[in-house]
Amino acid sequence: MEQQERDGVATRLPEPAALADKPAEVPSKHLVPVFDVQNVSLFYGSFRAVTDVSLTIYENEITAFIGSSGSGKSTVLRAFNRMNDLVPSAHMDGVIDYRGESLYAPSVSPVAVRRRIGMVFQKPNPFPKSIYENVAYGPRINGIRKKSQLDEIVESSLRKAALWDEVKNRLGASGLGLSGGQAQRLCIARTIAVEPDVVLMDEPASALDPIATGRIEDLMHELKSQYTIVIVTHNMQQATRVSDRTAFFSVLVNPDSDTRTGVLVEYGPTQQIFENPHDRRTEAYVTGRIG
Repeated sequence: MEQQERDGVATRLPEPAALADKPAEVPSKHLVPVFDVQNVSLFYGSFRAVTDVSLTIYENEITAFIGSSGSGKSTVLRAFNRMNDLVPSAHMDGVIDYRGESLYAPSVSPVAVRRRIGMVFQKPNPFPKSIYENVAYGPRINGIRKKSQLDEIVESSLRKAALWDEVKNRLGASGLGLSGGQAQRLCIARTIAVEPDVVLMDEPASALDPIATGRIEDLMHELKSQYTIVIVTHNMQQATRVSDRTAFFSVLVNPDSDTRTGVLVEYGPTQQIFENPHDRRTEAYVTGRIG
């Protein structure tokens, strides 16, 4: 267990097993739950954005969230590292457990959660700093000051993000000068530099060209041997290429009040969701009959 003091509140989060000991593929009979979501509804003020979601995210898998705009995919994703806490009107009903501990317990600091559960956003957002300092920023915040140690972390993170060979001779150059695909890989390197357990990705390739998208997808396959990955994507082909499991979200409309809310329609192995869906709404979405 990790325990630290922040603003007078003890922070307790379960310590994941050593990443080096994790197998590249987890046999189905030995699936390890990372997130256990039970009856979760998410609100912005009085607006119910998502209703009654229950699912389990497993270790060393890539889980894809698909569905139409407004179905709550990104809202659920942000609940996994408490990013919704930054919206004053946001609140949640239900339970999200992370490795057996309540993610929203009063004793748990959102800052500690976000170090353990990193996030890569839709639009690459390098800091206005050098490539080196972009990656070293998180470790510095966490108290690492020794240059040799920072050098090692920066190189290791850039290698894991498949960017080292492209930038190793210009680490002092601004991260803002990278191409879109390089900038997104830099953001991935920045995220994994603090050694998270989970990496959340909110449409990480939607702003990239097909070649850069392919590199990000290849990178996800490489990273899942060390991290649990959850990705939101509008690209169904991308979901079939990269994910082990897929959750399909849809918008439920109440005809009496004309209110809308996101619902989880179906969740299962990606091949089953796309080839043999159990719900007609899933079949209509994956076959393109509805958008």
